[in-house]
Amino acid sequence: MLRRSGSPAAWRATLGRSVRLFRDFRYEQPDPARFYTALAEDSTAMLGTYADLDGRTVLDVGGGPGYFREAFERAGATYVALDADVGELAGVGEIHPRTVIGSGMRLPFRDGAVDVTYSSNVLEHVPDPWQMAREMVRVTRPGGLVFVSYTVWFGPWGGHETAPWHYVSGRYARRRYRRKHGHEPKNRFGESLFEVTVGDGLRFVRDQAEADVVAVFPRYHPAWAYWLLRVPVLREVLTWNLMIVLRRPDDGSAHRSAA
Repeated sequence: MLRRSGSPAAWRATLGRSVRLFRDFRYEQPDPARFYTALAEDSTAMLGTYADLDGRTVLDVGGGPGYFREAFERAGATYVALDADVGELAGVGEIHPRTVIGSGMRLPFRDGAVDVTYSSNVLEHVPDPWQMAREMVRVTRPGGLVFVSYTVWFGPWGGHETAPWHYVSGRYARRRYRRKHGHEPKNRFGESLFEVTVGDGLRFVRDQAEADVVAVFPRYHPAWAYWLLRVPVLREVLTWNLMIVLRRPDDGSAHRSAA
């Protein structure tokens, strides 16, 4: 894990945890509730190692139909979801009152409005992912935390349902899916799916100056596999999903990361 000194220890990223998550991942398309409920529980456990969520306001950017709401509220947080797609928000029934429709690249919140901002597997679906990340930092209060993770393009699931043909190209994978199934994929390359790499994320945490870098690590991997991030080509293929943890400094100044 790439982490600044003084940050809290990670939650237990064990091999057993990784196996459970990858097993549930197989149901992401046929039974999304199973996968996202498991991921939500894992996420609140992970976030809890960096901050006490009890009494905190959490903004979930791209929260979709609310699979994460129950897990965060069980941890004592006030959960607010934002999504640009009304259909996604209504995916599991009635839209919750603490739900906002808007763009992740232009969050409709004032500076420092929330204690924690969180986004899971959304960054690769917006045309300017690092503008969204900067917006998440902006709306987080001084001393608050930003958690953002995304699916890595050159990983096995980078093309989502069009994988593994995204290794040829995103456009080819989209065309092939359309020919085979007779309709567009849900995640359309160039419209609702974009190429975001591990290198992109590491450059962002190195170059941004608004927040301290707390941790950067492969989200689904056991802790002993975090060394992957130190190997430029290998990390793109094997990371699958990159997690970035930032903290807004209390004094308004941020330290650049050596990552």
